[in-house]
Amino acid sequence: MRSIKTALAAFFILFSAGVFAQETEQQTEQREGGHINENKFRQLYQEFSTPNQYRTGSGAPGPAYYQNEADYKMDIELDDKTQKLTGRETITYHNNSPDDLEYLWVQLDQNIRTKESVAKLKDGNGIAPVAQPGNFVDEYMQEPFDGGFNITEVSANGQPLKTFINQTMMRVDLPQPLKAGEKFTFDIAWWYNVNNHVTDRARSGYEHFPKDGNNAYVIAQFFPRMAVYNDVEGWQNYQFWGNGEFALPFGDYEVNITVPADHVLDGTGELVNRKEVFSKEMMRRYEQAKKSYDKPVMIVTQEEAEAAEKGFSDKKKTWKLKAEMVRDFAFATSRKFIWDMMAVDLGEKDVMAVSLYPKEGNPLWEDFSTKVVAHTLKSYSDHTFTYPYPKSISVHAKNQGMEYPMISWNYGRPNEDGTYSDRVKYGMMSVIIHEVGHNFFPMIVNSDERQWGWMDEGLDTFMQYVAEQEYGDKYPEDIAPHTKYPSRRGEPARIVDYMKGDQSFISPIMSNPENVYQLGNNAYGKPATALNILRETVMGRELFDHAFKTYAQRWMFKHPTPEDFFRTMEDASAVDLDWFWRGWFYTTDFVDIGVEEVKKYYVTDKPTKEGTELLKRYGVEDPSSMDVLYVVEEGGEEYNESMKGKTPAENAPTLNEYLMDNFTPQQRAEMKMPKYFYQVTFNKPGGLVMPIIVEYTYADGSTEKVTYPVQIWRKNDTQVSRALATDKEITKIVVDPDLETADVDTSNNSWPQAAEADKFQEFKEKTQQ
Repeated sequence: MRSIKTALAAFFILFSAGVFAQETEQQTEQREGGHINENKFRQLYQEFSTPNQYRTGSGAPGPAYYQNEADYKMDIELDDKTQKLTGRETITYHNNSPDDLEYLWVQLDQNIRTKESVAKLKDGNGIAPVAQPGNFVDEYMQEPFDGGFNITEVSANGQPLKTFINQTMMRVDLPQPLKAGEKFTFDIAWWYNVNNHVTDRARSGYEHFPKDGNNAYVIAQFFPRMAVYNDVEGWQNYQFWGNGEFALPFGDYEVNITVPADHVLDGTGELVNRKEVFSKEMMRRYEQAKKSYDKPVMIVTQEEAEAAEKGFSDKKKTWKLKAEMVRDFAFATSRKFIWDMMAVDLGEKDVMAVSLYPKEGNPLWEDFSTKVVAHTLKSYSDHTFTYPYPKSISVHAKNQGMEYPMISWNYGRPNEDGTYSDRVKYGMMSVIIHEVGHNFFPMIVNSDERQWGWMDEGLDTFMQYVAEQEYGDKYPEDIAPHTKYPSRRGEPARIVDYMKGDQSFISPIMSNPENVYQLGNNAYGKPATALNILRETVMGRELFDHAFKTYAQRWMFKHPTPEDFFRTMEDASAVDLDWFWRGWFYTTDFVDIGVEEVKKYYVTDKPTKEGTELLKRYGVEDPSSMDVLYVVEEGGEEYNESMKGKTPAENAPTLNEYLMDNFTPQQRAEMKMPKYFYQVTFNKPGGLVMPIIVEYTYADGSTEKVTYPVQIWRKNDTQVSRALATDKEITKIVVDPDLETADVDTSNNSWPQAAEADKFQEFKEKTQQ
């Protein structure tokens, strides 16, 4: 009587020998070549810091985690005639660290616009063969703008403090070390010339409107700001060179801002003297807006804003704002602004969605801005934590997209006749979602933008994609005739051109923003796409969403590092992702997986040349003495057409005899009787390991999708094979049929080789319709 164990062992030998040989060869090569461990699945111990009392191995803050705080009281005045800002601040710095501090570091980011700024000389450049007029004028025809902080006083208790300014950083030497647990209060007075952000292409400044002579101001980085001191690197005093943004501590703010009396102003925090600066009619409308959940209420109408444009009052008005637990402060002011608001129900609380825009933004802004703000707050809150601040403001600013706590600048300007293209419409909606979304990353989950641009831009772009798709589902009338929101980033196929580009001009995501070649793709597009793939293809939404929310809630109002994010995503999901972080974030490898070969086999009990030779290699001296099964490749010299379409029991009488002897008729009836045996070999020209997503099409027209886990590559990084047994003939095999993995070359994804248009090209053509 035949042993089922013997039969199974034979199948294992016949179908697995090739894979075993490949693994053995690869391992031998590594030993003989003296290679270090380059396995894609090795743990990230070499790349990660050792967990400690401040940051745990789970990715959560440790029992000794601390963060210093900085509180500000400021008096600011903006001169609209000279575009000059003057300020005085009192900073109270709380040393919550275990270290004594001999000095403090203060950021002077406006100094990037001094005439002597070395940031203007940081890039090697020649004569460009083509240039936009604005760039050409800035580069060759204008005198450098006279910007930068003019510090007129740094003192404590009326006594001057010794300071040293190094480009965009100022060291404040303390009279005596600031001991752990103590605080220090000091004053700074300053002024600077506000830049034109349209011609200067800066994150803040003013836009001038020649037709009516007015300016619209979006003001940020306007005050000397404390640097971060933490357990990771001590003082974060890396210079501001322009690309890497900001690292800031949390604190409380009380800010009094004096502007022309006919301006309207809003900014970070709650307006605490609303009745002093609002008219009675504005107050009535504001109270109405707090109860309006379905549409915005106009606080200042377009007609009123157009009337104010003609005023140019010489009187002044002071707006008083107060904010708690924010990392920064910004404001916008102009007599041109239309102002609308609506309430947003977040379940636990109501917040206000707000928009400020000149008439040049209409009708687009009146129709969509505040509605998009409200949707963004709901979508992000669902996936992270309930938005904790009282409001979020969207301010219209030409060519802008920038974020601060509770306020952001956003572009999207219609033509002068009020018409606009889809590109302008969706560009405006997307930038509002993105910049409002930054309230969550990094304004609350407070990562270090100066060093890790992707931690705010990439995570926010990923969440932007999710919010955009949810907007399309919720408001299909707003996106018609599109069937889904036309997101610019997030779809895997959209990152393909970048990832398969010239490797000489691509940097890993884990690079400082100053050191990358294509910041948009590197810090925004690629990490957003990676997270989308992680959510949709690798982990699944339920696991991913739980882990992502865990990260957001662990690190809200704290300072996370990349390792904290990576570790939390694994800790909260029980999914080993070291291979994913290493490939997508630490290298510039790309995805390319294809079908290399498909072989069809039939089972027989007649000895074959290849089978007997294999058995002899495994130590079987007389293969004829073994009761085993063999496989014959279709088209081989030992194959005959009579085998086709028959079950193994029909082609191998000894197998049929075994079944009759060992199983009841009912058991035999319940068994699978595959007629076809395939060995499908997949190759991986690309460097990234990814799950192999395969769609099999059968002769009867049915299809089956199978996902082989990424671990299939763990012992062979170039080629793997899978054996399939089926009662239906396979007619077609396609890898990544739905373009889920950002595969850079789909020409090798099909068997038989498909004489059809490139899938990525089809995707591009479809999305451009």
